Amino acid sequence: MSLRRSLGGLPASLLGLMRTRLELLSLEAAEEKSRLVVLLGLAAAALLCLTLALLVFTAAIAVAFWPTEHRYLALACLGGLYAVIGLALLYKVRRELIDRPAPFAATLDVLERDVAAFEKAGRGDAASEPEA
Repeated sequence: MSLRRSLGGLPASLLGLMRTRLELLSLEAAEEKSRLVVLLGLAAAALLCLTLALLVFTAAIAVAFWPTEHRYLALACLGGLYAVIGLALLYKVRRELIDRPAPFAATLDVLERDVAAFEKAGRGDAASEPEA
C-alpha cells in the first residue's frame, strides 16, 4: 500500500520540482531583461554624449590649426586616434561577449544537479532490488 502511495505522489512531486525550476528560470530571465534595458539606455546616452564631445573637439582642433600649414596633419592624427579608440572599444565588446557566462547558468546548473540526482537514485534502486 505504501508503494502505491509513493508512486501516486510521484507526479505531484515532479510537477512541484518542475514548477520550482521554471520559477528560477523566469526570475533569471527578468533579471537579464532589466539589466539589458539599463545597459542599452546607458550605452545610448554615453554614445550620444561622446559623439557630441568628439565633434566639438574635432572642430576646435580644426579651427586652431586652420591658419597653419599643419591643418591636414592635425586632422589626419585625429582620425587615426579615433580609429584606434574605436578598434579598442570593439575588441573590449568582443571580449565581454566571449568571457561572459551563458545566460541562465544557475538554472542549467540546478537542472544538471537534478539529472545527476535522478541518475544516482535510478542506479541505487536497481542495485537494491533482489534478483528473481
